[in-house]
Amino acid sequence: MRQLLQRIKDGEMLIAEIPSPSLSGKGVLVKNYFSLISAGTERSSVEKGKDNLLMKAYKNPELVKSVLQIVKRDGLIKTAERVIGSLKDFRVLGYSSAGIVIESSSEKFKPGDRVACAGGGYANHAEEVFIPENLCVKIPDNVTLEEAAFTTLGAIAMQGVRQANIALGETVAVIGLGLLGLITVQLLRANGCKIIGLDINSEALKFAKEMEADYVFRSSKNSKNEILAVTNGYGVDKVILTAATESNEPIELAGEICREKGKVIVVGAVKVDMPRGSYYMKELEIIMSRSYGPGRYDVYYEEEGNDYPFSYVRWTENRNMQSFLELIASGKVDIKSLITHRFDLINFKNAYNLILGKKKEFYRGILLKYSDEQRIDKKIFQTKILPKRVEKISIGFIGAGNFAQANLLPHLKKLNVTLYTVCTSEGVQAKNVAERFSFMNFTTDPSQIIDNPEINTIFIATRHDTHAKFVAQSLSKGKRVFVEKPLARDINELEEIMHCSDDSKFLLVGFNRRFAKSVIDIKNFFSNGPFNFLYRINAGKIPLAHWSQRPEQGGRIIGEVCHFVDTLSFICNSFPKSVFASSLSVNVGNDKEEDTISSVIKFKDGSIGTIIYQANGDNSLDKEYLEVSASQKTAVLNDFESVDFYQAGKKFSRRYSGKGHKEEVLAFISAIEKIGPSPISLESLYITTKTTFAILESLHKNQPIEVELF
Repeated sequence: MRQLLQRIKDGEMLIAEIPSPSLSGKGVLVKNYFSLISAGTERSSVEKGKDNLLMKAYKNPELVKSVLQIVKRDGLIKTAERVIGSLKDFRVLGYSSAGIVIESSSEKFKPGDRVACAGGGYANHAEEVFIPENLCVKIPDNVTLEEAAFTTLGAIAMQGVRQANIALGETVAVIGLGLLGLITVQLLRANGCKIIGLDINSEALKFAKEMEADYVFRSSKNSKNEILAVTNGYGVDKVILTAATESNEPIELAGEICREKGKVIVVGAVKVDMPRGSYYMKELEIIMSRSYGPGRYDVYYEEEGNDYPFSYVRWTENRNMQSFLELIASGKVDIKSLITHRFDLINFKNAYNLILGKKKEFYRGILLKYSDEQRIDKKIFQTKILPKRVEKISIGFIGAGNFAQANLLPHLKKLNVTLYTVCTSEGVQAKNVAERFSFMNFTTDPSQIIDNPEINTIFIATRHDTHAKFVAQSLSKGKRVFVEKPLARDINELEEIMHCSDDSKFLLVGFNRRFAKSVIDIKNFFSNGPFNFLYRINAGKIPLAHWSQRPEQGGRIIGEVCHFVDTLSFICNSFPKSVFASSLSVNVGNDKEEDTISSVIKFKDGSIGTIIYQANGDNSLDKEYLEVSASQKTAVLNDFESVDFYQAGKKFSRRYSGKGHKEEVLAFISAIEKIGPSPISLESLYITTKTTFAILESLHKNQPIEVELF
């Protein structure tokens, strides 16, 4: 399929052929017929994209701060490589579209349904889009697809009006009469309000008058007296800011024209630097309107399809979208008169020349339209002519997020292997990764990798709930498999993998720490055990809304503590025998008890290890500290940067870098080339994973749990 993209480095826009999105969770695959260009939002995005790097940094201080934190964690060179690579990537544009459902995993929709779609990253300027269930609504029969493409913008306007808590007969000023402002004017008219429209553009004022605004004035402090005159000297009851500008003038003007104890509602992207005088003296209330309404930015609502109770949250973003379509259907909102331009996707430059001011022509609603041709079923887009036969290690990579791009792919790219196909859930990301790391193909369909006979080795770096499924499928196809931790989320998944694994199957889990030079030196420092371990992990707090905290992902013990169990097993060369774990007790709803635990592991060789995994520590503290003692010797690992060795009353230290990711990848590829066994045995992978299950069981039962092999 074709999609409009913008390159991050220089802002260049182009149409790219990328894989169709795939269904994931509850949602629909939609063939777009129209998508709306939001002039204010997209003009800003395109203009910022064309800035040089220095200007990008100046305008995005939070992004710079984030990069500096990565430098502190990963080092300057590694971070620089990441940043330079990401600049070549492309990003998507658009957030409001309408089309017809072609595939559905939702009970609310079926193929053939006409739907309006919302959401940045979802309702893009593309021939096909995946839309989660709660960001999609059916279109009434008497509403056209063109009109429905405005639904997202309409929901934004509707949420602004709801935040204003309008009463019948109130006087409301709308500052900024672009598309959002004109829709707001119509909603206010439907609410029985007296409307004053303000804008700096005379054509916009004329348009607002046609939309039945009672008065229109040029947006200027000079209009204050005229507005006071038509409001009997009181000023307006409410001001809704729908402008898109970096100027502070709209917020200043709002304070001047609003009556005492009035409200100012910020809907558009305007600078909010309130002048104390007018806002203080009038005791004005300022309200920020958050996009389409309740549910916006809530992953449980938007991504997982969980609705809010109707009785308690009357107007969610989805219900706002439905209501807006009903207003169009009833004739109370006129969308057709707002449409000034329609462009085929291939002519997108003409559309953006309008909003960027390169073409001097009045515009309001600008639609991109898509051909009515039958959708392209081909999932893979080939970037090179493929060889008929691949003789060496040929790699398929499923899942390529930030971790994989920082810690796995850079090392693979430097080896004598064929990077054959990369698969991600989003076509744009698949394209970005393929070009950055020189993959021959990219796709959104994992089966194109698992079922491809030309691919003999598979890397899996997806979210945790898909690991076991992809591992089992890949092993059953005879592939050699590297999977990021965890191997499985529960005993059933683990047993399924073991049933399809035997000595001839090649599997490695990404327990990278055992491959780090610092850990290997610690292991070699001791001649024998048993050992006493103290492993403290300052893991940091992760919001409960983060994907890794969702129940279906298994939690942080299964997802992360497996790392540290494996490291201790490697050093003492023994498997866990039993565990006893206890968690922090918390009384605050935004903390998770299982995020901070202390677990004591007894190993079969007599060693004992205490793993303290904490989410309540200060983030300036080193993330990992490991203290190992045996035979009157001690070694202390400090965040993989140094190790202090203590022996015979003396101390010596060594410096290190890296947590073993590079060495892990090299060991995996080398073992394949030498036709040897996997660097970690299946027995070890099984026991380590089962130990994390035992830790959870111990937490819940408050008693020691034996770790059995089978």
